[in-house]
Amino acid sequence: MRYCKKCVMPDTRPYMKFNSDGICYPCQAAEHVKKTDWKKRWQELEKLADQYRGMNGDYYDCMITASGGKDSYYQTYIMKEKLGMNPLLVSVDNFTWTQTGHHNWDNLRTEFGVDAHVMSLNPKICKNLFRKALERLGSPTWYFDKAIYAYPLQMAVKLNLPLVIYGEDTNFLYGGPNTEETPSAMKQITNDVVKPVPWDTWFDETISMKDVNPGVFPTEHDIKKIKLNPIFLSYFVPWNGYKNMQFARTRGFKTLDDTGEWKRDGFLEQYDQIDSLGYLTHTWFKFPKFGHQRVTEVASLYIRDGMMTREDAVEKVIAEDWKLDRRMLSDFLSFINYKEEDFWKIVDKYANQDIVEKRDGHWRLKKNVEDALRNGGPVHP
Repeated sequence: MRYCKKCVMPDTRPYMKFNSDGICYPCQAAEHVKKTDWKKRWQELEKLADQYRGMNGDYYDCMITASGGKDSYYQTYIMKEKLGMNPLLVSVDNFTWTQTGHHNWDNLRTEFGVDAHVMSLNPKICKNLFRKALERLGSPTWYFDKAIYAYPLQMAVKLNLPLVIYGEDTNFLYGGPNTEETPSAMKQITNDVVKPVPWDTWFDETISMKDVNPGVFPTEHDIKKIKLNPIFLSYFVPWNGYKNMQFARTRGFKTLDDTGEWKRDGFLEQYDQIDSLGYLTHTWFKFPKFGHQRVTEVASLYIRDGMMTREDAVEKVIAEDWKLDRRMLSDFLSFINYKEEDFWKIVDKYANQDIVEKRDGHWRLKKNVEDALRNGGPVHP
């Protein structure tokens, strides 16, 4: 295991690559993006919009995958107000909501005057699959995430909306199996954010294929039939989550700090993925398995964007990244009807003890791992 010299990302993140100088791929990508001719990219986006605008008469002419978060505001602004498109927002409903998230979702539709289609997943099936994925994968929201990626493309095929707008290209910007810079988001189908687990892994007498339709991607035949063309907006316009939040606030978006609803432990910020209570329990699971979660990820972004020094980021990671917010965990366990003691047994099973160790009853980075983090290099025995 080793850490990037420039940011605080370890190579335990799946598919993370480092160059011979010890710099992680996302840091290299961040430097590459600085050389982009954004005027030329914007012209490419305008031509693309011209190709699809009004293609269905007075009906929708594109789809935006949306959650009501800061990026959804920016996507909707670009497509509707800047490019004059008639978008339909498509989303998968949270299993529980924050009040702040409800406000932001309602305000998004009102502020920009857009229609939205929301798929509310079968709660009984969600609870069943969340429990199974927690125990078998250590990735409890597997089915929910599968639906987030698959369902918009399903609806794009059904509604003849080939142009589908995603936000950032997580593979290129943050590291993943497909790291080439491309406008096409077709690789969302195979990006491994959702592990490629066969469906029959989950099936028993209580659940079958007919119960999981929202998580099924359209067939290759259907994709070719409508010439499906999902794109990453981050290819065409500069992408910065913090700046997207600042813009969204000018249009009525509120952060958790704005509303005072909740201050999350184990986070550097209170504006990203704030619509759901328990969902990010899934993200926290990366800490015992890989030695990093949201603080590491956000601090690394801040370093690349010149918003934080590496030294400050290191101390934040050590102090905060191990924490699992109590309200978050309580909400998640309540939803799946799971005992906390049983949850921690699952965590113990998946904890990578080459990376983390129990201190004062909590999984923390081992001291030699913390040393490697500080030094920006390999872990020594």
